[in-house]
Amino acid sequence: MRRKWGQTLHKNIRENASLYLFTVILFVMGVGFGAVIVNSIALTQKQELFIYISQFFHEVSRDNISDASQAFMSSLGHYLKYVGFMWLLGLSIIGLPLILVMVFLKGVVVGFTIGFLVSQLQWTGMYFALVSVLPQNLLVVPSVILVATAGVSFSLKLIQSRFKHGRPIYQQFLTYSLLMLIMMVVMTAAAGFEAFVSPTFMKHAVSLIKL
Repeated sequence: MRRKWGQTLHKNIRENASLYLFTVILFVMGVGFGAVIVNSIALTQKQELFIYISQFFHEVSRDNISDASQAFMSSLGHYLKYVGFMWLLGLSIIGLPLILVMVFLKGVVVGFTIGFLVSQLQWTGMYFALVSVLPQNLLVVPSVILVATAGVSFSLKLIQSRFKHGRPIYQQFLTYSLLMLIMMVVMTAAAGFEAFVSPTFMKHAVSLIKL
């Protein structure tokens, strides 16, 4: 089974190399846009966000964050819904642009989060971002890119099938769905890391931040 999953991933990446490049560039553009937004928001909005983050830091330092099991279920539900929604969008031709929008917005969120922490807390903010945002996103971001690219690729195959006398794409559908299952497993691991490991790193990072 593990070998079959690996072959599916390898085949998908090989066949859609140009789409992967486009998706990565789109995500990076989103990150850059998110970082730029940090410098364009009003001072009062920055202060409100910083107050909210400060309260979160105090909760982390006092171990008043949510139960790890509840946090895991919450993160897992979010990630699985995200992947599932992308899978559904890939099954329809009209969902293709929405997939690309979701990739861009994911980049915006990551870029804004890191950019805001760095702009407000400098090096300690960078450290906090590295231990609280980066680790799980090392799994989440590649998964999002894989899911998005597979969805776009399948949507394009649907379009092609319309002009090839209803050529069946059953095999492509199975490959597409198998890839979604693989990414759901990866997202489960990311949710586990975010719930059970990241809080320890965040507590150490918060101890270095002087609010």
